[in-house]
Amino acid sequence: MGHMTGKTALVTGGSTGIGLAAATRLVEEGAHVYLTGRRTRELEAAAEALGERAIAIRNDVSDLDDLDRLFARIADDGRRLDVLVANAGGGESGQELETLTPESFDRTFGINVRGTVFTVQKALPLMDDGGSIVLTGSTSARRGVPGFGVYSATKAALRQFARVWAAELAPRGLRVNVIVPGPTDTPGLRGLAGNPEQVAPMLGGMARSTALGRLGSPTEIAEALLFLASDRSSFMTGSELFVDGGEVQVYP
Repeated sequence: MGHMTGKTALVTGGSTGIGLAAATRLVEEGAHVYLTGRRTRELEAAAEALGERAIAIRNDVSDLDDLDRLFARIADDGRRLDVLVANAGGGESGQELETLTPESFDRTFGINVRGTVFTVQKALPLMDDGGSIVLTGSTSARRGVPGFGVYSATKAALRQFARVWAAELAPRGLRVNVIVPGPTDTPGLRGLAGNPEQVAPMLGGMARSTALGRLGSPTEIAEALLFLASDRSSFMTGSELFVDGGEVQVYP
């Protein structure tokens, strides 16, 4: 028997990276997992690898109609949610203030903030009291990295939403916490490099920003996320859990 046996979870942005690693650990611990993403091929491959307790639903969190269809599908399956991992998000490099475009700003806030807010809102009617909501944050919300102002602002916004939601949802026993990964070796992170030749130098620089001198793995982040999703963190809400190799607390 795993720690999540008999529970149902939804992981958005679950086709690759941290989201996939989280879905994998939840399934391994006995949960029935819905995972979403925008890329059909990667999403279906992830669900096939996870087995019969995983269901893939293509979904764009920035599209409210798409979100309605997602939760209608879960309801039609006769399931309720014990865990919501609101992980879908992304960023773009080169968003310096002087060259930032309204389109780039709206795209990043639309996915990371608007998408997360309404994912959580629309999940609430399906969530059982006493459940767990986990948002994916970022150490960039604590650092001033040139070119990442918009992305880091979205993650700072999610941190504040978590505080407020923890208070608002406490009467239902719903807990809201933020997992804060440091630089983690994911396809999304590698995609920030302008070209293949820039990947290694970029990852090397990010590794040097941590006290441990290396990147994290999605599995390492997922282990901490599983703790927040499970009843083992039953007295935690409104909190941030840093899994960053010492990037913020040791090398601020």
